[in-house]
Amino acid sequence: MNPDTNRSKSLRQTLRRIVQPIAFVAKSRISSAKRLILGRNVEALLIDTDQGLFLIEPEDVGVGGLLIKRGSYGEDEIERISSITSRTSRVLFVGAHIGALAIPISKKVKQVTAIEANPLTFRLLSRNILLNRCENIYAIQIAASDKKGDLEYVVSRANSGGSKRMPLIRAYKYFYDHPSVVKVEADMLDNVVSGEYDVIVMDIEGSEYFALKGMERILSQAAYLIVEFVPHHLRNVSNVSVREFLQPIMPHFSELTIPSRNLMIDKSQFVSALESMYEANEEDDGIIFSKN
Repeated sequence: MNPDTNRSKSLRQTLRRIVQPIAFVAKSRISSAKRLILGRNVEALLIDTDQGLFLIEPEDVGVGGLLIKRGSYGEDEIERISSITSRTSRVLFVGAHIGALAIPISKKVKQVTAIEANPLTFRLLSRNILLNRCENIYAIQIAASDKKGDLEYVVSRANSGGSKRMPLIRAYKYFYDHPSVVKVEADMLDNVVSGEYDVIVMDIEGSEYFALKGMERILSQAAYLIVEFVPHHLRNVSNVSVREFLQPIMPHFSELTIPSRNLMIDKSQFVSALESMYEANEEDDGIIFSKN
């Protein structure tokens, strides 16, 4: 490898180690300041956006912060999902959060099932479904996993969308905002939901591997799987390799589109392409697996 490339990579890694903790502290302070200003009796803020009405957590500077600032969220993701769905489609959201994606998509498809593990977020999701009169959304409070039982769950304050099952490797970036830890019910989605889904959208902050192992029937019937790919989640939360991550996916899908790389590949290249991203710490908010 070119020495200049090695030096550049080393510099990026050093800068990341310096900048990330500063960013985490800044987010935490913004979150705490919002709570201090609003007072402890404010349970949620109501935001009127281009995509509907949304109750958000007062401290959330992630999805909630973007909805406040821009009046919209996830336009690219909504367009991506819309391009592979129709009025007859059934969509399964695993990690629906407050419904910022599921609610606008529900206006364009036949049915949406919204899975959310975070008990605080699920409460807002349920209320947002009612606020937007989405009669075709079915919300279920469960942590998608590979077995039935309770698990420890980290409820993030500054970025509620970053809440996750207890990481196997407890990196600082998951605990900088002093989150609470609760027990949540977990189960295999094959046990929880019935019927077929055309599209699965999954964003569960590192639990993807466990969820995918528990939904073999659902995966076998779906035409598309859109799933977040974040290397540090694989390393720290589920502690699996790219090959292990792909193990429950590969029997069911033959093509992969990586939007961030503007790349479409067949099954023979799944491992090499994602391992390259893994080594470069390169993320994508929604790689798309599909059948021929």
